[in-house]
Amino acid sequence: MTFLSPDRLWLLALAPILAGLYIVLQMRRRNYAVRFTNLALLSQVAPKRPGWRRHVAAVLFLAMIILMMIGFARPASSVKVPRDRATIMVAVDVSLSMMAQDVAPNRMEAAKAAAKKFIRELPSRFNVGVVSFAGNANLIAAPSADRDTAIASLDQLSLAKRTAIGEAVFTSLQAIRTFDTQAAHDPPPAHIVLLSDGDNTTGRSVQEAVDASRAAHVPVSTIAFGTPYGTVDIEGETTSVSVNKEALKTLATSTQGKAYEAADAGQLREVYTNIGSSLGFKIEHRDVAARYTGIALLFALAAGGFSLAWFSRLP
Repeated sequence: MTFLSPDRLWLLALAPILAGLYIVLQMRRRNYAVRFTNLALLSQVAPKRPGWRRHVAAVLFLAMIILMMIGFARPASSVKVPRDRATIMVAVDVSLSMMAQDVAPNRMEAAKAAAKKFIRELPSRFNVGVVSFAGNANLIAAPSADRDTAIASLDQLSLAKRTAIGEAVFTSLQAIRTFDTQAAHDPPPAHIVLLSDGDNTTGRSVQEAVDASRAAHVPVSTIAFGTPYGTVDIEGETTSVSVNKEALKTLATSTQGKAYEAADAGQLREVYTNIGSSLGFKIEHRDVAARYTGIALLFALAAGGFSLAWFSRLP
């Protein structure tokens, strides 16, 4: 899309005025010819008229003027520019409920596999960090361009009691704020991807996490692992651990992220696509006046060339 400076667009109003003047002059010339009533004699003494060719140079000249006016209005074009500091935080739930086998082979292994695939497919311009959370949250891989370190950290995960979704978001935000020396006053564009079965049982609430994410302008996308029928054996007792999709959906939609389900492979493929399109680039407006000036020059050369070739004079 091309943008023009509004305070200079008024010049374009001169274009139809010039066109109108040319038409008026042509009409006056035609009227003068009609006054000469002896048309047979006129055809013998007057040189052969160039017909449509006499208008070509004028049309090209008018097009050149319009293009130069557009160039003077400082046109700018929208360009997508990669954001080199863009950062993705992957937060993985390691609570005991992730042992449930309602997602094969179990929720934990499915989440790890999805996280690894997601990290591998991220373009190199993204930095990626990893947070694990159960009763509390820990940064296990600081955000960087090192994919191998991030993936290796997922293989070291171990299960623990309770689920602190809110703490996972706060820990991810802290990693973003300390990404580099300028992050404190100019944090990188960032997105959090949280993989969990969705029940916040300890630490700060989901609403507190929502408020913090919105204040930092960092969306949180969630991936829900599990079904309403999941169970785990804890200390010899079978416990129901149904997935809380609503809590995850609330976290995502309230922070302008997206909520996905691990059971839907098509949705999981959208995670990277959506994040990549919104976070990987920023829109800049770049001056393209030279483009219009160059085309105007070509029209001027064409007008001069046709006029010299047909009439042996410049327009």
